[in-house]
Amino acid sequence: MNSDCPICALHVEPAMVGSYEIERSGLWILRHHPDPAPLVGWLLLDSLRHCSGPLAFNAEEAADWGRAVRDASVLVQDLTGCDRVYAIAFGEGAQHLHLHLIPRFLNEPATAAWSVADHYRAVAGGDRQAAGPAAVQQLVRRARTVTS
Repeated sequence: MNSDCPICALHVEPAMVGSYEIERSGLWILRHHPDPAPLVGWLLLDSLRHCSGPLAFNAEEAADWGRAVRDASVLVQDLTGCDRVYAIAFGEGAQHLHLHLIPRFLNEPATAAWSVADHYRAVAGGDRQAAGPAAVQQLVRRARTVTS
């Protein structure tokens, strides 16, 4: 754990991530994007250990990464009915791997390619309505029953 890392802080303080957490293993935490959530079903796959991404994976993380991303992506699609799932990780806001798994709906222009980044910024800036917190929590509850 890195005491200066906001993602590490989320992982050790259950109240911080608890209502959004879907599943936790020895390597990964799968959680819903917190409020304001850009879309219902926008999940985050975090490394439990403090590391900035695949370049810093240990052997166990490297061996399990593909399965974890696939399983989380399948879950996003199953829960939302989306056509595709985008996977994006930058790591500039926090030097801790948190892979964004974003539902892509072919009939929703806001989720198309890099338009999803504009949508994200518009929600974060208050220019576009965020996903309803009740709908987010309903999806989290459904996801927990599927993954348990």
